[in-house]
Amino acid sequence: MNGAIILCSGGIDSVTTSYYVKKVLKYNKIKTIFFNYGQKSLFSERKFSKECSKNIGSEFIEINLNWLAKISNSLINKNGEYKKLNLSDLKNTKKESEKFYVPCRNIIFLVHAMALAESLSIKNEIDYNIFIGFKNDGKESYPDTTSEFVKEMNKLSKISCSTKINIFAPLIKKDKEDIILLGKNLGVDFRKTFTCYIEKKEHCGTCLACRLRQEGFYWSNLKDPTKYQEKTKDYRSAR
Repeated sequence: MNGAIILCSGGIDSVTTSYYVKKVLKYNKIKTIFFNYGQKSLFSERKFSKECSKNIGSEFIEINLNWLAKISNSLINKNGEYKKLNLSDLKNTKKESEKFYVPCRNIIFLVHAMALAESLSIKNEIDYNIFIGFKNDGKESYPDTTSEFVKEMNKLSKISCSTKINIFAPLIKKDKEDIILLGKNLGVDFRKTFTCYIEKKEHCGTCLACRLRQEGFYWSNLKDPTKYQEKTKDYRSAR
């Protein structure tokens, strides 16, 4: 049986991916990688990534990438103005999403994961596969979250690594509501996930990530258990 390396940020997508790897794919040798890249939500992301790792019986590994924060202009790393989104704003989020893009973040993450996978494969004489919680964002996807990106990273692993490494994004064709329903069936406690781009310990409720989280629960027809600091009046009623 191969080993698994899961990239986990503590959010709904990566936590659900983690449970999927453990409960559906039945991996027993699992390493969870968490990246500290100077994100404002570091405290909560780390907390819930650690808890997820414990729940699936994984070893938790934190990698420090503070250098990435120094070159990033993203509001994930820097203070700055962001738009408090209403429901109508979700018709076109491209301009707002650009404010949160971190340069080459997922390439950097995956290269670190590939190095770990190769090292572990040589040491333990078993192959390690890499899992990442990308989801379907359609035409507004970041360039390093697409199916094509995953395909090309797999090509890179084949010419750059001495061991067999496969990179999988099992949820990449699913919408947020599908991932939430899958997570529910796998026993994910969504109260112990963190999505917000802006706040450190509690969801702001109005940034792009929070709005997409709320939409996911709405369309899944499940009650959103998340505590938000603010919700605008025109937003969908809680179920």
